[in-house]
Amino acid sequence: EDPSLERHFKGHKDAITSVDFSLNKKQLASGSMDSYVMIWSMKPQMRAYRFVGHKDAVMCVQFSPSGHLVASGSRDKTVRLWVPSVKGESTVFKAHTATVRSVHFSSDGQSLVTASDDKTVKVWTVHRQKFLFSLSQHINWVRCARFSPDGRLIVSASDDKTVKLWDKTSRECIHSFCEHGGFVNHVDFHPSGTCIAVAGTDNTVKVWDVRMNRLLQHYQGNAVVNSLSFHPSGNYLVTASNDSTLKILDLLEGRLMYTLHGHQGPATCVAFSRAGDLFASGGSDEQVMVWKTNFDAADYGDVMKTQKSGMSVDGIHHILVEMDCGIHLKKTKPQDSGRNHEQQEEETSLANTLEHIMGQLDVLTQTVSILEQRLTLTEDKLKECLETQQKIIQNRTS
Repeated sequence: EDPSLERHFKGHKDAITSVDFSLNKKQLASGSMDSYVMIWSMKPQMRAYRFVGHKDAVMCVQFSPSGHLVASGSRDKTVRLWVPSVKGESTVFKAHTATVRSVHFSSDGQSLVTASDDKTVKVWTVHRQKFLFSLSQHINWVRCARFSPDGRLIVSASDDKTVKLWDKTSRECIHSFCEHGGFVNHVDFHPSGTCIAVAGTDNTVKVWDVRMNRLLQHYQGNAVVNSLSFHPSGNYLVTASNDSTLKILDLLEGRLMYTLHGHQGPATCVAFSRAGDLFASGGSDEQVMVWKTNFDAADYGDVMKTQKSGMSVDGIHHILVEMDCGIHLKKTKPQDSGRNHEQQEEETSLANTLEHIMGQLDVLTQTVSILEQRLTLTEDKLKECLETQQKIIQNRTS
């Protein structure tokens, strides 16, 4: 079944900039250029809350992991934390000196990372509401910043055409991915934390491996990509583009699955719910739409399996997952009970063969991961040797 439009929210007076679901899917938050944060109830006939406080356009909104708070960033240079209830009380965070483009909670809900036109990325504690530190190596506006699922890394995307990967503890930039084609509008971590997806003004979506720093996948579209969101299974990616479409990409097969038309004018933002059965989109047409994912229910079973076994988007794992999903043994129908014995034997032997292949692939996967670890160790050793060499040379010359 194809994705289908489920709900339609009208109430904002200007372009939507950001959407996010609460953990329990009962609420949806949206931010808009009209300077309001709206909280919509997913229950029919329930009233929406409009939060007033920002003095200028709201650029980004996000629910905390527990759903008890909503963070928003604005062109008024402030970040606000709201309690999503009738009163709509909020506290203000001030440290940026220009528009705040992005807010994101760490998965434990303890920290907040923000990105701004003042060229910095800032990290805050949520409960003490204190500014902790700045990451300031970008040389142009920073449009987006996200914590990795384990909270150890931060990724940021800037108009200086780089995507930077930071170590939260050492506060150092570990790697810069250079996007030569254009600016980067949006970046996010894959649920496994092993790679990132980057949406660009050069009409592309790229998936980079953050351990090997290599390009894994590249999708070429027809319009600027404004926003993207990973399905919780890590198998799909939804994007929002200037040509008014939402696109769903199948990451396992590396292909476009669906193109959805709903918005009049650019689709500006998109986000999956935490369970992945819904996604929301916003557009410059002032509308917020909620879509039913409707992917094959079998995918959901796979989602849970995949998450448990911690698969990542690597070639070997691909084969595993594709074989897993792609081979369905025929289910025997009751009227087939008079089938000949040979057929059953054939199926059993096929099943056994497949199991054997899967076993072999598992071994391969483990081998590859061991090799990867060894590679990393070797790289570290090499780096040490080179550094020592540098020091010796420096000592000699001095």
